[in-house]
Amino acid sequence: MKKNPIAFILLYPFSLIYGSLISLRNLFYEAKLLRSTSFSLPIINVGNLSMGGTGKTPHIEYLIKLLSPYINVATLSRGYKRKSKGFRMVQLHDDALMAGDEPLQFKRKFRQIPVAVSESRNIGIPMVLKQHPETQAILLDDAFQHRSVVPGLNILLTQYNEPFFQDHLLPLGTLREPRSAYERGDIIVVSKCPALLSDEEKEDYLTLLKPTKKQKVFFTKYRYQDPYFMYDPSTRIKLDKDSHVILISAIAKVDYLQEHLESVTNVDNVVKFEDHHYFSDLELEQFKKIYDNIGEENAFFLTTEKDAMRLDLHRPYLMKHKIPIFVLPIEVEFLEDEAGFQEAVKEFLVEFKV
Repeated sequence: MKKNPIAFILLYPFSLIYGSLISLRNLFYEAKLLRSTSFSLPIINVGNLSMGGTGKTPHIEYLIKLLSPYINVATLSRGYKRKSKGFRMVQLHDDALMAGDEPLQFKRKFRQIPVAVSESRNIGIPMVLKQHPETQAILLDDAFQHRSVVPGLNILLTQYNEPFFQDHLLPLGTLREPRSAYERGDIIVVSKCPALLSDEEKEDYLTLLKPTKKQKVFFTKYRYQDPYFMYDPSTRIKLDKDSHVILISAIAKVDYLQEHLESVTNVDNVVKFEDHHYFSDLELEQFKKIYDNIGEENAFFLTTEKDAMRLDLHRPYLMKHKIPIFVLPIEVEFLEDEAGFQEAVKEFLVEFKV
């Protein structure tokens, strides 16, 4: 990642200090001076080394769809930026303030599975099992750095265009751990890949990635589905060159999504916010002004499923003013060897021993 030379000089010492502290913590875990807890059921973690934007949420949804027809799975997240504290089983009537946007998205899309939030995974896992003893496997959301729990299967995501091996530690870059921490991953998924990626390009990428002998690497991209109306999912539209989209985005990295939209429709405006941003009443009024002034008949707002969880906090305003917001669902698609990934996950479950 390119950095302003002055910023590099100023921030590099802080990155060194941060990296030294994290490396020392990891050393304590490796030397068993800090305790890690193992559990008597399969724990699958989906995480990354960077601050976000690698696609954890859709990959967890992929695993839910893969596993839930056969075993009882639950998800456990931190519930980032929620206003509630401690352990909580997410309910359908919760909102993003109570549950966090991503856990609420899981619950509303997969109503049959237990979805929980807890700042402490050590507390959260036993509580899930206490309230749902039928649970046979737990999917951890973003727990790669939280070494107090030992996952049976560690899935590490890295974004194709912004890989961890070209990044720097905080605050110089976005890495939460030194690059070498990738070796703890059992499976590495390179996410948000171009639709067409040659075998030669994959080999070049693997050369830079340097996976260990035990690690399996897979390449994925997003498959975008037809957007649905926020308050009536049965109403769907097709994006085309007659559409005029105003994109509302409060996700970590919007470039991949924006590039897709610009290839299929007209993106008249992109309203960006920081990741997990909670929209204010004033911002909703600004959205209305943007819509009123767009001057196009076939214009509407488009947002992600995660952003929709937070926009829903303003449901009365949105419905009163008839602001058309459509939600763009996404699915993970493997560029190749999807069966190999599924087999690796199933093999872990079959061979799991207490």
